[in-house]
Amino acid sequence: MAGKIVSIHSFRGGTGKSNVTANLAAQVAMTGMRVGVVDTDIQSPGIHVLFGLDEQKMGKTLNDYLHGKAAIREVGFSVGENTGEGEGRAQLAGRNIFLFPSSIRGAEISQILQEGIDFNRLNEGLQTAVAEFDLDYLFIDTHPGLNEETLLSIATSDVLLIILRPDNQDLQGTAVTVDVARSLDVPNLFLLVNKALPKYNNFEVIKSDIGAKFDAAVTSVLPLSFDMAENASNDLFSLRFPDHEWSKALKSIVPFILNAK
Repeated sequence: MAGKIVSIHSFRGGTGKSNVTANLAAQVAMTGMRVGVVDTDIQSPGIHVLFGLDEQKMGKTLNDYLHGKAAIREVGFSVGENTGEGEGRAQLAGRNIFLFPSSIRGAEISQILQEGIDFNRLNEGLQTAVAEFDLDYLFIDTHPGLNEETLLSIATSDVLLIILRPDNQDLQGTAVTVDVARSLDVPNLFLLVNKALPKYNNFEVIKSDIGAKFDAAVTSVLPLSFDMAENASNDLFSLRFPDHEWSKALKSIVPFILNAK
C-alpha cells in the first residue's frame, strides 16, 4: 500500500497531543509497520523528548531541511537503532520507526518565527520521507490551532485525528477544525477525547455524546492520569505500562489507523 499521512491535531495546546502522537506511532510500529514521526510544531517542538533524543544527540533537523542545509534522508533518526534509556522505548529496538525532529535551538526557532515556513518545501519533504523510508505511516505532530501550516497538514492527510478535552472551549474549537477538515475532504476524520475525569466513569456516554455532536467516529476516551503526569515524558508510557487504563485506551485507537482506507 502507499504510505499514509496521519495528522494529530488539536485546536488548543495542552491536550496531550505529543504524548498521544508518540505513543500511538510506537504502538503502530509494534505491529510491524514502518512508521515515521515528524514534529511540525516547529515553534515549540517537544516530541523528541519522548523518544529520548536531546539536543546533544540531535543531528540534522527539519529546520536544516527547510533551510536547504540537509536532505530529508539526513534528518530521519532511527529510533529502533537508538532507543536510549527507558524500559518502554527499549521495546522499540529493531523496529522500523524513524523520528524527524525539529530543532530545539533558540536561534533556529527564532529564524522560523521571523522568516516563516516554506510550505511547498515542507510538503515535498513529507512526501519524500514516505517514499525514501518506505513508510507505511507518517505521523505528524502538528502545531495547535488553525494556521497555514496546519491547513497544509490537514489537506495532505489521509487520516486526521483531532484531540479534544471534554470542556466547552475545546468543543467549540473542535467544531471549527472539523468544519475545515470536511471542507478539505480529509478521507478519514477521527476524534479522540483526552484527559477525561475518571471519577465520572461515564466514558461510553462521553464517547456517544461527542460522536453525535460532531457526526464523527470517536476512537477512544483517555482518562486524566496522575501516573501519566508523573511519567513526565521520560518514557513511552503505553509501552512501559501496557496494562494501565490509559495505555489500554490508547491502544484501542490503533485499529482505526490500520483499517483506514
